[in-house]
Order: sequence, then structure tokens, then C-alpha cells
Amino acid sequence: MLTSIAGKSLIVTGGSMGIGKGIAKVFAAKGARVLLTGRNAKTGDKVVDEITSAGGTAVFHKSDVSSWDDIQAMVARATELHGGVDILCANAGIFPNCNVVDMAIDEWDEALDINLKGSFMAVKACLSGMIEKGQGRIILTSSITGPVTGMAGWSHYGASKAGQLGMMRGAALELAQNGITINAVLPGNIMTEGMAEAGGEYIRRMAATVPMKKLGAIEDIAYAALYFASDEAGYVTGQTIIVDGGQVLPEALVD
Repeated sequence: MLTSIAGKSLIVTGGSMGIGKGIAKVFAAKGARVLLTGRNAKTGDKVVDEITSAGGTAVFHKSDVSSWDDIQAMVARATELHGGVDILCANAGIFPNCNVVDMAIDEWDEALDINLKGSFMAVKACLSGMIEKGQGRIILTSSITGPVTGMAGWSHYGASKAGQLGMMRGAALELAQNGITINAVLPGNIMTEGMAEAGGEYIRRMAATVPMKKLGAIEDIAYAALYFASDEAGYVTGQTIIVDGGQVLPEALVD
């Protein structure tokens, strides 16, 4: 199943760490030709080394998703190296913690510029090539926070993630006739570098909110994205998959 990934050209933004790294590695293992982006060349090159050492194909391209010039250069590089873009995983995002009462306007703008506007620009930059080919797969990394749940300190983050889904649904209608699908994965609590840095007590408290009593792995999100990217999901567009170990299901926490 999902053998249709082999040979496809993939861009994954924010691919140098966290969920993006998981997406890049899983897709590469399935035979995709990966261009991963990020703002830190050292961490990006390390992911490329891990992929190529395992026999995959990958290159790192330094890029800031809040810059239209950088986004256009990213797509141009993928086109030069891999003949276009078959799959876009718009994953790059930030999640600073700040209460509304203390939040500066610039902090709000930064979250939406990177998480929401950055996703829009990445999608827009890939569309002409996908429309010309008559096919394409776009996967957004959204979140349960915003679309489904709320968390104190993350109102700007939640707004950006809910906004991604509004954009997705409108774009799905516009792009369906061109053979292009756009869908989103909504992660719950996932064990990333940022989560690890928060420490054992924080991880324990987060795991306690999940019916499975554990945090998800970055690969759990990557495999959901892999399905959306496949030929097998060719009749699926404008949809979401929640990957959270059942976190959003309970009406109340129980021991």
C-alpha cells in the first residue's frame, strides 16, 4: 500500500526538526525525493545526512516561510533538482506561549505570518506547476489546538491553526478540478524536541491527558500525511485526520 509515493518530488517546510523531520524521513524511506526547508542549516543538514545514510534522497534548502521571496526560491530549487513539486507538506510553524493580556501586536502577527500566511504562500507557490501537471497533493500540519480545543497562552497559535482549515476548505473546492487535493493532519501531544526540553514532569502531565497515556511520535503524524499524499487517497480532499491518541474524546479527565 502507498507505493505511489516512490519517485515523487516532496517539499516539507519546517523539515529540519520535530514533526517535519519525521515527515521527511518517512517519505524518503518510501522513495520520495525530498527537499526539506528550515532556518537552521546545521539541523537541516543533519536530517539530510540521516536520510541519505539510510539510502534516501534529500537536500536541505534554507528558507523562511514568512518571506515570499524565500518561498519562491524554495519551489524553484525543487523544480531544478526534481522536476517540479508533486507533494507539499506545509508544516513549518511556531508555538510561543503568551497570554492575550500581555501579547504584543507583533507577537500576534508573527504567529499568523509564519503559521497561516506561510502555509498560504507555500501552497500558492506550488500551484502553477501542479495545475500544469494536472495533479498534486498538499498536506497542512494543523493542530487540535484552535480547530478543536483551546489552551491558555496559545490564542494566536490556535487562531493560525484554525485559519489553516478555513483556507484548506476553500482551496479544496477551487483545486479539485485540477486534480489537486489539499488536506490537513491535526496532531495532539507529540514528542518533539520542544516537548523533550520542557522536562519530565511536563511530559507526564501531558501524557495524563491522553487516553493512551503516552505522547505520540513524530512518525505517527508522518504516516497520516503519507496517506493524504498517496494516489490511494486521490478521492479525498478538504478533510482532516486527528492524530492524538484519543485526547479530544473524553468529556472529563478520568484516572
